Amino acid sequence: MGEDKRLAAVVALAQGMAAAPAPRESWRAAALGACRALDGGFAALSVWERELGRLRVLVNVGERRPDEEEFPEAEAYPVHQFPEITEFLHERWAGGGGPNAWVETAEGTAAGTPGYFHRRVAALRRRGRGCCVVAPVVLHGRAWGELYVARTVGVPVFGRADADFATVLAAVVAAGLAQTERLEEARRLAYTDALTGLANRRAVDVRLEEAVEQHRRDGVVVSLVVCDLNGLKRVNDTLGHAVGDRLLERFGSVLSLCGAMVPGALAARLGGDEFCLLAVGPAADDVVKAADELCRRAAELELGEGVACGVASTEDPIGPVQDARRLFRLADAAQYRAKAVRADRPVVAGREGPDDPVVRLADESPLEAPHALAERRRFRGRRP
Repeated sequence: MGEDKRLAAVVALAQGMAAAPAPRESWRAAALGACRALDGGFAALSVWERELGRLRVLVNVGERRPDEEEFPEAEAYPVHQFPEITEFLHERWAGGGGPNAWVETAEGTAAGTPGYFHRRVAALRRRGRGCCVVAPVVLHGRAWGELYVARTVGVPVFGRADADFATVLAAVVAAGLAQTERLEEARRLAYTDALTGLANRRAVDVRLEEAVEQHRRDGVVVSLVVCDLNGLKRVNDTLGHAVGDRLLERFGSVLSLCGAMVPGALAARLGGDEFCLLAVGPAADDVVKAADELCRRAAELELGEGVACGVASTEDPIGPVQDARRLFRLADAAQYRAKAVRADRPVVAGREGPDDPVVRLADESPLEAPHALAERRRFRGRRP
């Protein structure tokens, strides 16, 4: 391959990783780009998990064998089976050498002591491949994993120039992985509450919109629990905001624990002392059961005064739910009702008969705002 073609291949690999919307797509773009750049038939990207002492395959691309899934769930190899991982990816590089790629063939060792790479040689033979090039990937100054590209039997064997080019490709992959990490961290921060580590309001809004669309399209049950932590202002005023933050963190842990009772539920802090659980799929009664447990556990928190909890589910008689806003208004109105009557259990929208006060409050028109405000104050136990 000429210099111009190699430069174009490097650019294509970098652009492919930059355009990937998520880590898995970035891994796939890296492996595919390297496979094409080196005229390979197969490629894989693997990460070195030091704490587990193994090399875990993230993605396989190209001419895959039956035992090679594109995104394998459990394809990993103990490091002791491939001692070159620690030598080439860590010891030699840390000692001042470069993270240079090397070539293996199905005929035997291409570098190092004879028999040293017997595992890779056996794997090449078993899968009908004639040779491979292995390029260490170094990220943030540490060995991160490896890029592996193979050719089938009968195709010219990789040479020294190919190994040098693979080293360059591995450096480009490392840069792409660093960018992916930064983007993922930015996404995480954008959708995470900094104090509790739960999802934030933005994450709830996005997921709720998607969930309601699923409900409208496929009839999927969507349930929303909105809760207001009682007593936070008193704690902040008497004991300080640092203690108030600890109460919020403790309640967030309780919410996460109870949310785990409902498969796939999203636990979030909406802001201030308001939290929620969003469940897509499970029955309404299962969500109410988790909310009931949440109320019980919240009442046992040392500094708080329990929680006012409202539930709205498309499985209950609340009328058509055409948008996320209506379901949120219903759950919010149920939470106001719970606070007004000082309920120690969740209030569930639609379960008080045809003239359910929660549904009535939620459906008040904006033009009737004064009446709605009076109703809400009555729920709160205040005078209009």
